[in-house]
Amino acid sequence: MDLSNDGGAAGSSIAVIAPLLRENIVARSQNLIGRRALITGRLLNPNRVIAPPGGEIASILVQARPERLGDVEAAILALQGCEIYGRDPKGKLVVVVDAPDAGSLGTTLNQLALLPDVYSASLVFHAIDATT
Repeated sequence: MDLSNDGGAAGSSIAVIAPLLRENIVARSQNLIGRRALITGRLLNPNRVIAPPGGEIASILVQARPERLGDVEAAILALQGCEIYGRDPKGKLVVVVDAPDAGSLGTTLNQLALLPDVYSASLVFHAIDATT
């Protein structure tokens, strides 16, 4: 790289910097992510999303009417992938859910919350089970 001052300070600086800037702009334009594309989700490619092996495991605390706890337990056990791990006679149930993916886990959580005589269903723990 010749930094001699034969063409004046501005001329030689531009001659040296211009090729470097051109290379940098080309490299950046190939990897550039636009703000609008990022916000609108146009960068997302559903084929690139790879589901993890195994499934989703969650622990959900269900608060129900104590006098209807037996009916709520039966309704929970009828849901796929649900088992009752703990029970409090005051109306609290600890439900363990084993689901194939996060979407079905969310659906199950909503189904639990919408059961008759259920006050609330709160996600307490969530993990991806990579052993299955």
